[in-house]
Order: sequence, then C-alpha cells, then structure tokens
Amino acid sequence: MENVILVRYGEIHLKGLNRPYFERALLDSMERALSGSGAAVMRGEGRYYVSGFAESAEERIIARLRKVFGVHSISRALAVSKEPGEVERAAAAVMRLALRNNENATFKVNARRADKRYPQNSMEIAKELGGYLLKEFSGLKVDVHEPEIEIGVEIRERAYIYAGEELGAGGMPEGTNGRAMLLLSGGIDSPVAGYMLSKRGVAISAVHFHSFPFTGERAKEKVLTLSRLLAEHCGEVRLFVVPFTALQTELASACRDTYITVLMRRMMMRIAERAAEQEGAKALITGEAVGQVASQTLEALFSTNATVSMPVFRPLIGMDKLEIITIAKRIGTFETSTLPYEDCCTLFVPKHPVTKPRIDVLLQEEEKLDYQRFIDEAVDKMELHVFKREGLGL
Repeated sequence: MENVILVRYGEIHLKGLNRPYFERALLDSMERALSGSGAAVMRGEGRYYVSGFAESAEERIIARLRKVFGVHSISRALAVSKEPGEVERAAAAVMRLALRNNENATFKVNARRADKRYPQNSMEIAKELGGYLLKEFSGLKVDVHEPEIEIGVEIRERAYIYAGEELGAGGMPEGTNGRAMLLLSGGIDSPVAGYMLSKRGVAISAVHFHSFPFTGERAKEKVLTLSRLLAEHCGEVRLFVVPFTALQTELASACRDTYITVLMRRMMMRIAERAAEQEGAKALITGEAVGQVASQTLEALFSTNATVSMPVFRPLIGMDKLEIITIAKRIGTFETSTLPYEDCCTLFVPKHPVTKPRIDVLLQEEEKLDYQRFIDEAVDKMELHVFKREGLGL
C-alpha cells in the first residue's frame, strides 16, 4: 500500500480540445506550490496523484494544494494493485482510521470504475466491498442516504481507496487567462478582488499608491504583506509602488474640494493603465462595490472608467461589506487589512464629497494642473516588488 493524495479538478473537464493545455498548467501550478516538499505530482486520466512525501508532511502538503486554483477536491488515499484482496485490505485500513472516534458509524461505499477492463462494474464493486466491511467491523451499519462515513474506491491505473474529500479553491489554473492590473490599497476590499480574478486564471500584477510622508513606511509594509499573502494563493504577485505625493498635493491645492476624491481616482486609473501596458496586462481590477463610499456611486464609477480604454473588472460590485469580510478572513488577508495604517485614499478627504460628479466639471478641474507631467514622473519612479509562494522546505 502507498499513501497518496488524490487531486480532482472541475471546470477543466469542459475544455474540449484545449483540455490538455489546462491540465498541464494545473500540473505546473501544483509542482510549483509543492517545491521543496520532496513530493511528486503525476497526471492520470482525470486525476492527479501526489506521492513520495513523508507522513509528517501530509497536512502541510494538503493545506498548500487546497490553495491552488484549479483544484476542486482532495482525498487522502491508499493506492494498491487492482487485485480484489488488496482492495479489501486497503478499504479495511481506511475504515479503521475513519472509525477512530465512532465505532458504530453508518457508511456507504461509492465506487467508480474508470478502467472498463476491470471485470466488475461500479455497482458490483460497491456491493461486494460494502459486504466485506460489514463482516470486518461489527458496529457498522449501512446508510446510503446520509452516511457518517463514505468510502470511495476508484479503479484507474491502480485502485485508490479513501474516506471522504476536502474541497479545494476551485477556479482555473493560475495564468491561463492572461494578466490584469490590480489597484491594491491597504484596505479589505482590493485584496479580495485580486483573489477572485486570480481564481479565474488571471495572473496578477498590482499597483499601490504611496504618499510619503503623509503615509509612512508601516502603511507601505502593510501592502507588501498583503501582496505576500495573495501570492500564497495566486502563485506570484508583481507589485508596483507608485509615489503619489506630488500629484495628490497638487490636486488638493488646485482643484475644487468636493471633487478631490473622484479626481484622485481618475489619476490612479490613468497611472494603473500605464503600468498595465508595461506588464502586458489587458484589464484593470478594483475592489469597488456600488454605493459603499461616495466615490463608488454609479456616476463616480462612470467618471473613473472614462479615463481609461482598458476594461475595468470589479468582482465585488454587488457584494455587501460582510460578504467581502467573510472572504478576506478565509483567504487570510483580513487581519493585515485592518491594521491602523492609513493609505493615500484616506488623505485630503472632503467633508462633503460629490456623489454625482459631472464629467464636464471634472475636465475643467483637471485643466487647472499639468497632470500628465505628474503621471509621467510617478510612472518613471515606480518601484517593483515580486512575491512568490514560499517553498514548503520539508
């Protein structure tokens, strides 16, 4: 018997003739995620198998695999030959572990015969193995509707026996759907937005606007940490830190107070698009949700969109704050996002910001300064930080 981790994927099944490309991309993602663990990843027919790891490393390997986009579910399995006696012994070993806390559990056997040359069909395998387990474990009872334990048997290259499965991140393998530029603040929303687009196979570059000395080094470090946390899910995050002080100060001194917030967002979008072009990114991502703050009314969102030609993705657009916080906690960014270090978006905020900005007024305000010069200087002085998943080093 060999301890293996059985990995399943979801949407990739629907990719038709392109399926091998996505399967290979998922294999590459898992190999990168497990670097330093000593584990090997093998692709089978509709499954991946992780083997060659120490028993003490299993929990950390599974925790890492669950973060890999494209992984639908995971099972800790025993791999044996397809001889009936070997399958029975493996099933008994798996059941023994599953019964540690409840010797009188209910159970069922789910069988899947992928190897059609195997003499028994799925129903026959489940029936015979269920009968064997009832004889071996006197406290067991069958419940095919709501069992406490589900023993899975898959007849493939070998026989794989397991009890239950753990859900993975789902989505599509990293980098299979191009690259986009995330406007990353130090708040709760934007890391979640980046996570959600990355889950769809979009590689993430990010831009953060830093207004030193109004925002200090701890505010910058907060965003670096958020990028590092995102990389644990996304595989890699390329973060550009943009000096924003000069442009922000000029806006505050030259332009109408009630329009400052929207004007600032328009400048950010222009800079983000410039950075995206350098990265080969095809879209921008923001953490905006309709009506959450004054700069996120439909009129304000329209005004900021008008400054760029790239599509702007807003995956949180219809969510409320509690929904966003739930995801932030699940992906591990919430605690860092709530550290009390201000970002540039909290500076120069007017008491009564305009909620329905007019494009003609915005254009008049922007004519009061040579904003293109400030944008060019900010782009020229951007500093790049690259974050990747840390190796497991087991």
